[in-house]
Amino acid sequence: MATTTRIPITVNGTGHGFELDGDTRLLDVLRDELKLKGTRFGCGENQCGACLVLVNGFAVASCDTPLWVLAGKQVTTVEGLGSRAAPHRLQRAFIAEQAGQCGYCSSGMLIAAAALLERCPHPTDAQIREALDRNLCRCGSHNRIVRAVLRAASSS
Repeated sequence: MATTTRIPITVNGTGHGFELDGDTRLLDVLRDELKLKGTRFGCGENQCGACLVLVNGFAVASCDTPLWVLAGKQVTTVEGLGSRAAPHRLQRAFIAEQAGQCGYCSSGMLIAAAALLERCPHPTDAQIREALDRNLCRCGSHNRIVRAVLRAASSS
């Protein structure tokens, strides 16, 4: 039988304490407990990037991250990057470059790009491609996504 423990984490600037089995995946907490649906379930095996979130500024796959490792950490989902009224510069750039076709990969791409821009505010094309390499886009929008990240970098 799984034991529950109170696990405190901050999601998008709001503190939460979850009384859940510590092995519960972050993805399930975000989607089921907090109703944050922007983070997608893709492969469930940390292979596609659809479920990426920022944990203390680093892109992390939420599909295989147990809740217990997040105690006391800051989690940012795509909903926490910006709002409809004040979108993040990456969100504005994705719209301007029409970087999402079906949009399924967009949240993971945005998170990976945000982590990159935090570490490297003016990345090269090659650095962007390397940072987004783990993110799959079945629609083939990679070139538009790279252009969007370059646009966002130039707007800072």
